[in-house]
Parts: sequence; structure tokens; C-alpha cells
Amino acid sequence: MSEAAREVWPTVRSIPVSAVTDAKPPGHLRPPRLEDVAGTSGSGRDTAGGPGPAGGSGATGGSGSGSGSGAGSGAAGKARGSGAGATGVGTAGAKRRGTHARQNPAAELGFSGDPGQHGDDDGDGMLHAQRTWDASLATSRLDDLGVNTERQRVETADITTSVGLLVDGWPEDVQRCVQSLLDHTRARVLALDLGNVDGAGNVLDDLARRCPDRIAAWHVAERPHWRGGTATWGESRAKLLRLDMSEVHVLMETTTVLRGDALTPLIAAIAEGAVAAGWWGAEPLDDGRSWREAGPGRVRALTGDLMAVRRSAALGALPEDAHHGTNADLELSLALHGKLVVPRDRAPVERLGRHDLPDDYLERESRRNYDGVLRLLSASA
Repeated sequence: MSEAAREVWPTVRSIPVSAVTDAKPPGHLRPPRLEDVAGTSGSGRDTAGGPGPAGGSGATGGSGSGSGSGAGSGAAGKARGSGAGATGVGTAGAKRRGTHARQNPAAELGFSGDPGQHGDDDGDGMLHAQRTWDASLATSRLDDLGVNTERQRVETADITTSVGLLVDGWPEDVQRCVQSLLDHTRARVLALDLGNVDGAGNVLDDLARRCPDRIAAWHVAERPHWRGGTATWGESRAKLLRLDMSEVHVLMETTTVLRGDALTPLIAAIAEGAVAAGWWGAEPLDDGRSWREAGPGRVRALTGDLMAVRRSAALGALPEDAHHGTNADLELSLALHGKLVVPRDRAPVERLGRHDLPDDYLERESRRNYDGVLRLLSASA
């Protein structure tokens, strides 16, 4: 479809938001647990994240045209390989819907164990230990077979989810990123094309025309800030949040491709009470300017190349004045009140590679955005 044939808004700000949905109660998503939000100051989180290797100095993530934190160096910014596996979150929904975990998965797979025996009345510790070991092996085997992920998929099926994408060039990456979402998720894709850079908006249109029930696309004549235009990361991300009507909003960059169902574990973590869950976590070091990779488990911040968040919480925390996404994802994370988590097993995600931007631009915007990060770190200390 040619640009002349599609509707092109003059600016991001000019795109109308037809409905205000935040006054409505969530359809199927429970609120965060009180103990994860109450009694906190600043960002509302502790500093006890999961273990991770020491990172480089400076901002966290890898560069890119979107929100991957940091201008280039740092452990959390390394190119990430693909991985797979189910996460351990999401069991609360089973009780809510009247289903229950298997009492003896070992017996179902041919291991020892009698469902009627729950202890060792004769004091035979070895037999009890064997039963425990067999059950553990069986549970791991069920997880390996994808049963855990499938259970999470059923439990979170009623939670509405959309993925927000900023399209600002690199048409081949746009094609691969969006196609991976169509192939591996049931989420709706909300994409905002900034200026049809290098024909990326045309690629988006082709995809939206083929899958109109899955993809909603908006086009603006305004070009992205990094290309000398006025369309900024913060304003564009905020517009996608307000155009979304889902309970969970996923921030994703077009540098990221799914190799499997990477969203279900994130949604399941939010269903259990987290305010946000992501593919990669980060923890600040003592100097406040260096970060290391963090997770699995509770973390201080999440990188924005793949981050699921309660939409209502993100609306009040997103740094709308950020020109570029460099470090803006850290600022968003620190402004969220509640628990941020990385699921247990590495998600099946691949990073396509860095979107090269002018070094002076990245350095300037990284420094500018990090002022907000430092303010939030100081407030939560």
C-alpha cells in the first residue's frame, strides 16, 4: 500500500485516542499483592535482585533505535542468545479456576510412589527420599515437555495483552519481529510508524493488511528524533499506551525476535502479582552509574527490549519527556510501584543486532535520561 493511500497523521500528538479505559476495573487481572506495594518509598522496590555476573560500567543495555538501555557497553547490553523453557510462575491461577497441581506426577510417568502414601510411617527415610526424588524428576520432566507453559497459557488466556512497537527504520527487522509475534503469541500488535524511514512503514502496512485482526498500525509524517525529527520515544510510547485497551502492555523493540512463546511466562508473573516482568533484569552497583545483569527472580529494573507491564501502572510511570529510549526503560522501571521479576528460565528470544545511531546522539540522550534514573535511585535509597 502506498503512503498516499493510507491515513498518515501529521504528528504523534495528533492521533486521537477515542476512549479512556483507565476508569474501568481490570477484566481478569488481579491487583498487585499489598505486601509488594505497601510500606515502600521511592520506586517501591528493594535492591535484592537475582544473581548475575558483574557488568560493565555506564548504562545497561545494548543500543538500538528503541529502548534497549545504554549506549553500548554494559553486561546487560550484550547480544542475547535464544533460549527456551518454562518459568516457575503462574500457579495461583490454577487454584482460582478450580484446577489443581498433580499430587503424584511421578506415578503418572512410571516412577515409584503411591498417591495414598504421604509420609514414612515406618521410619524408612530412604524410601521417603526416593519418593521425593522421583517426584522431583517427574515434575522436571513435565516442565521439559512444556506442560508448565501450557498450564500458564490456559490460566492467562483471559488476560488481554498487546505488544507496542515503534517502527523507525530497519524494515527487515520489522518484518522478522512482527512475524515472530504472529507465529508465537496470541497478543495484539500495536505499531506506530514514524516517518516511514527506509520504507519500514510500507512493510508494516503489508503485515497489517494480511493480519488485520492481529495488527493495528498508525502512521505519522513526523520523523523520529534520532533522525532529526520531532517524534520522541517518550511521547510515542505514551501514545501507544493510551491507544491500548489491554490489561497488560508489552514494550518490545524491533531488534528483538521471539523463537517461542516468550510472553506467557511474563503475563503469568504479572497475574501472580508483579507489576512488570521482563526478559532481562538489571541491578545498580554501589556507584549508582554502573549496572549488572540480574535475575531470575525479583530485580530492581527491567530492560525495555521485552518488558510486560500492567498498563495502568505504566501510564503514570513512563518518562514521556525522553527523546530516545536509551536508559528510559530504567527510569520507567524505577518509577513503577511494585515487584519486578525475571522468570526462572531464559526466554526463547533472540536479539537481531544493534541499530546503529550517531554516537554523539546516543551519548547525549543517555546522559540526559540518566539524570531521571539517578533521581529515582536517590529517592528510593
